[in-house]
Amino acid sequence: MRSTEIDSTGFSRRTFLQLSALTGASLLAGCQNSAVKNSDKQTNATDKTDLPKITHRKVQTNGINMHIAEAGAGFPVLFLHGFAELWYSWRHQLPAIAAAGFHAVAPDLRGFGQTDTPPDIESYSTKNRAADVVGLLDALNADKCVLVGNDWGSGLGWAIAQLYPQRIAAMFHLNIAYAPRGDEPPLASIAKFASGHFNFALHFQEPGVAEKEFEKDVKASIRRFLYAFSGEAPPGVTEYLFLRKPANTDVLEGMPEPEKLPAWLTEADLDYYAKEYSRTGFRGPLNMYRNMDRDWKELPQVGTGEVKQPVLFMGGRRDPSVIFAPFDPMIKAVPELREIIFLKDCGHWVQQERAEAVNQELIEYLNREIRDIKEE
Repeated sequence: MRSTEIDSTGFSRRTFLQLSALTGASLLAGCQNSAVKNSDKQTNATDKTDLPKITHRKVQTNGINMHIAEAGAGFPVLFLHGFAELWYSWRHQLPAIAAAGFHAVAPDLRGFGQTDTPPDIESYSTKNRAADVVGLLDALNADKCVLVGNDWGSGLGWAIAQLYPQRIAAMFHLNIAYAPRGDEPPLASIAKFASGHFNFALHFQEPGVAEKEFEKDVKASIRRFLYAFSGEAPPGVTEYLFLRKPANTDVLEGMPEPEKLPAWLTEADLDYYAKEYSRTGFRGPLNMYRNMDRDWKELPQVGTGEVKQPVLFMGGRRDPSVIFAPFDPMIKAVPELREIIFLKDCGHWVQQERAEAVNQELIEYLNREIRDIKEE
C-alpha cells in the first residue's frame, strides 16, 4: 500500500467524535496518517442491457421474513446497506458483481423495505441483526461469504466478522472503519462531546420524535438527507449540522434542498425510496440507534480483538466519517488489511456516488481473495 496523508481540514478530535455519531460508530481517537490509495475516478454506472437481471424473493431467517435482491451464481457476496438506504442502494453493484461470476445478494435489513419490521426496539440490536445475516447465509446454503457494507451495514459487518468469524471469508468496507470498544456506553460519550448541540444519535433516542419529522414529507426528507451527506453538498453543511446546529431542532433543519439532483440520484430512485419508507415508516431503522448502549453491554467482545479476515476499505473523502476517522486502530486490529482507498469529491453514499469505481475495485478484490480461498 502507498502511504499518503489524509487531507487536513482543520477539524479537531472533538469535532470528529461529534461527526461519528451519524452512523453510530464509537470512534474515539483522533485522525491518523494512513496507508492509502487516492482515486480521482468520478465515473458512475450506466445501464447495460447485457448484465444479469436482478430477481427478488423472501427467505426466513431468525424469526422474520427477509426480502433479498440477487443476481448471478457462484461464491456469495452479501451487500449490507445503512440508513437511510435499502437493498436498492446496491442496484449498480448486483448486476456487475454477478457478471463477474459471483452470487450477489442484497437484503432489506430488519425494519427496512419489504423485510419484516417488528415493533419492539430491542429486536433491532446488533446481536439480533447479526443473527439475521447468519440465518440468511443458512437459507442460501452458504458456508461463507464476502461481506460488503456501507454505513450501519458496514458496522454490522465488522460485528459479524468478530461474532461469526467462520462465516466470513473477506470484507469490503465503505466509509466505516473498524471501531475499538469505548470505555463507557456510546451515548454517554456522545453526550459529552455534543456539548449541548444537536446530535443525530441523541435526537433519535426518543421513539416517535424523528419519525414524525421524517414522515411529514418522506420523499423530501430522503432527498435532503441523501444530498446533505453526499459529495455535492455545499461547503459548510457538515460543519453546521454537527458543530453549530442548536439542540432541540428538527432533524432536517440545516439540510438544504438541492437545486438539481446529483447525477447519481434520479427522480425514479427517490420514488423507490419514498415508496418503501412511506409504507414502513422510519421506526425500524431508527431503532438501530436506540440499541447503541444495549449493543455495548451485550457484545463486550466486539471491538476488543483482531479481525482476521482480509479487508479492503474504500471511502469518500468528503464523508466526515472518513475524513476524521481514526484509521490507526483499524490498521492495528486488521492484520490482513489489503488497502485503504479514498475517492475524491465523494460523500457518504459511495456505492451510489461512484458506482463504477466501487465495482471495479470490488471485482478486482474478489478475484484475488476468492482465488486464494479456493486454492486453500
